[in-house]
Amino acid sequence: MNQDYEKAGKYADVIQERDSFFLHCGKILNVISASQDKILANEEIKDMLTILGTGVGEKFNINNLRYDRIIIMSDADADGGHINCLLTTLFLYHLPQLLEAGVVYCAVPPLYKVTKGKDSHYLYSTDELKKYKGYEVSRYKGLGEMNPEQLWETTMDPSKRVMLRVTLEDAIEADETFSILTIPPIGAP
Repeated sequence: MNQDYEKAGKYADVIQERDSFFLHCGKILNVISASQDKILANEEIKDMLTILGTGVGEKFNINNLRYDRIIIMSDADADGGHINCLLTTLFLYHLPQLLEAGVVYCAVPPLYKVTKGKDSHYLYSTDELKKYKGYEVSRYKGLGEMNPEQLWETTMDPSKRVMLRVTLEDAIEADETFSILTIPPIGAP
């Protein structure tokens, strides 16, 4: 097996229809404040670029994209939102053609599983809990808490998963929000 694919395997799992899932452990480099050299030297970003196959900058060629969809998976909490924002910003600043082509998505993992006897449901918001009075409630704190079958059933199975397409407009909005949230306090070095 190609060494690049073995190394990239910790970040991507390919399933039906040539989907690419980025399974990150932690946050990537914030590309807003990093130099091009620092970005291209970052191991996680280099791995992602290898996985995608498109190149970057003047070497970008969307015809070399190895997947039909790029699906960002992260926890359904604030840290997961931050990871989605960092990755969206990476696509906006360095691979906007992928956003324009409509191939970047965010997987939406469930927050809860409710069970009553053999009846069970995955829920994606706290508001949905109101419909399931008397059910046992399990809260998912992250994707790592799910066993492989649950992860497949809730987030990866093309027939059941919930995904949101990331548009160029979404990325610009995320970038603006992220910029506001990461402004250093007045007087900070």
